[in-house]
Amino acid sequence: MTHDNKFLIFSGTSNEKLAGEIARHLHSRLGKSVLDVFSDGEIRFQSHENVRGADVFIVQSLCADSNFHIMQLLLMADAFKRASARRITAVITYYAYARQDRKDRPRVAISARLLADLLETAGFSRVLTIDLHAAQIQGFFNIPVDNLMALPVFISHFKKMNLRNLVIVAPDAGGVERARLFARKLNADLAIADKKRTQPNVAELMHIIGDVDGKNAIIVDDIIDTAGTLSATITALKERGARKIYAACTHGIFSGKAVERINAAPLEKIFVTDTIPRRCPKSECPKIELLSVSGLFANAIESIHRETSVSKLFLIK
Repeated sequence: MTHDNKFLIFSGTSNEKLAGEIARHLHSRLGKSVLDVFSDGEIRFQSHENVRGADVFIVQSLCADSNFHIMQLLLMADAFKRASARRITAVITYYAYARQDRKDRPRVAISARLLADLLETAGFSRVLTIDLHAAQIQGFFNIPVDNLMALPVFISHFKKMNLRNLVIVAPDAGGVERARLFARKLNADLAIADKKRTQPNVAELMHIIGDVDGKNAIIVDDIIDTAGTLSATITALKERGARKIYAACTHGIFSGKAVERINAAPLEKIFVTDTIPRRCPKSECPKIELLSVSGLFANAIESIHRETSVSKLFLIK
């Protein structure tokens, strides 16, 4: 697609590199705009492009300073709505607050639902995202939501690695369906790490369900935050005789002691996508390898703009 006044793609400040790569795949460029901060912390946004009647896509990852990046996204939508854009799509490469999707204890907010309400109120017509932590979050919206999967990117990469005698490991019961898809596409066995979460960012591993002895293991997850669960799962796999251990994760937050834990663990490599910018230099953690989902998002944006099916992107060869 070419850059014209009927199709425009803009970027917030959270992941400009990925936004630029998406635009490059579309043979386009990022829209010109001003996005800065006043001395008191207020955000100011102004588009330097005419968006009247245009199909506008805003790329933003709600990572790191999540609240700041959410506010940027809301202000950009409001500006485009008031400038008479025909349709505004939020391309959210990482959806913050997705782990707060239900009342799991008394008197807590359902933050994922609140964020959905804010996005609709700001003027978004559609949301494009990838690997939501809880798929039911799509039901929090009254506008269309396309939830892509990074699975094709990972499967393509692992097939090139030509690993043998594989077992795919789900780090918890919630990740079983994702791990089962991986296992099916790689002709691998399936194992599950049984854990219980005692408090936020703290999990206790119970045991491994499935045979991992003498096998190469790939731990598959959607989010790795402090890497506590990952570290415990790796230890349990090694104790049960697993050979080489790899990990694949869509959203690499890597907060707290995550990098320290990854470096200390008997892990060959951890493959993460670029939905969140890399937080540490490669020299600090050479085990982390980025795989790009820019092409996947570009194809989805083109399908949305041309009003063709997005479901073809879920097909894995």
